[in-house]
Amino acid sequence: MVPLFTMVWFANIVFDTAGHLAFKAASMKADQYDGWEHWRAMLSGPMLWLGLAAFVVEFFLWLALLTLAPLAQGVLIGSASIVGVMIGGRLFFREEITPPRAAAAILIAFGVVLVGWSGE
Repeated sequence: MVPLFTMVWFANIVFDTAGHLAFKAASMKADQYDGWEHWRAMLSGPMLWLGLAAFVVEFFLWLALLTLAPLAQGVLIGSASIVGVMIGGRLFFREEITPPRAAAAILIAFGVVLVGWSGE
């Protein structure tokens, strides 16, 4: 069960991270507009729809993950996507990773490892 669990968990992180990054890209592209024009610009661009599709896939992966792990364990290891989003924000949007954020990411990753494989 460990390889299947790991594959589903990794895919969940990838699709969750992709959804967040696509939403950020859609919002940034429409940033030049205000009010309804902002929303219209986002709705007409592909990134919003890519983000929605990623979250639909992530939803089903999340359900699959919860069939393989207890809820408490699943929720805790699901927080690993925070690290992926932070790294993606740096790579794609040049967002700053401050020392406190880097330390937090390391602690989250360490905690995920402890929680994720402690029940196996």
